[in-house]
Amino acid sequence: MDALAVKTYLLSLQDKIVTGLEAMDGGTFLRDSWERAEGGGGISRVIESSHVLERGGVNFSHVFGQKLPPSASAGRPELAGRSFEAMGVSLVLHPHNPFVPTVHLNVRFFCATQEGMDPVWWFGGGMDLTPYYGFEEDAIHFHQTCQLALQPFGPDWYPQFKQWCDRYFFLKHRSEPRGIGGVFFDDLQAGGFDNAFAMTRAIGDSFLDAYLPIVQRRKALEWNQTQRDWQCYRRGRYVEFNLVWDRGTLFGLQSNGRTESILVSMPPEVSWRYNHTPAPGSAEARLLSDFLCERDWL
Repeated sequence: MDALAVKTYLLSLQDKIVTGLEAMDGGTFLRDSWERAEGGGGISRVIESSHVLERGGVNFSHVFGQKLPPSASAGRPELAGRSFEAMGVSLVLHPHNPFVPTVHLNVRFFCATQEGMDPVWWFGGGMDLTPYYGFEEDAIHFHQTCQLALQPFGPDWYPQFKQWCDRYFFLKHRSEPRGIGGVFFDDLQAGGFDNAFAMTRAIGDSFLDAYLPIVQRRKALEWNQTQRDWQCYRRGRYVEFNLVWDRGTLFGLQSNGRTESILVSMPPEVSWRYNHTPAPGSAEARLLSDFLCERDWL
């Protein structure tokens, strides 16, 4: 296990992604370093009200604690109460244009320790796409990029992580997916440290290839207020998931992380309407029927 190599990679990934996004957007990300009283800290890179991105956060954190928070030990209750070290890069991008989807990426590393026992480490993360208007070309491209990233490790990883993503990014209280998915994994130790780390890097390194071509295709499309209203309404689902179900958000809050950095994932403008149903046959209705459903995109 080499935690320093993981940290070095994550910091380079943050820089690489920010550089790529700035080239696409034409704006500049704010750099905001912070420290955590209990141990550790991070670097938040944030852009708001820019040319393409209404809000974007690309955050690095490396924190320590005396007791693993419940959200981190939910799948491994035998580790509850151990000391921990956690580091990762997490991003959420909310574009202005309703035809450009919101996207999320997270890659992370945990190590839980207890005196007299061997440390327990694992990797987690993934990326998923949340469109407001459906384009099959975009969905196929996103999933193909995820598949190609995992292909060197064997043919079974993409379908396994795709199904995991579909299960995880699901609003149970509404019985609907958050978006069209992608890949998601947690508690990854497969093949030992070097292999699990390589798989995690493959996901992180493929993000710009997965997302930027979609942005380039859609960012100049004209949109109207009706489409903006639909985007804001559907963003409400994003907020609901992050605050009710997302383990990353819960871990950050439970571990006394920096609230501003955790909640930069929230869209700057959002709305809720009671029992709203789009007109039959509309592009909005097609998003729900043809895209926000269990589907094989390859």
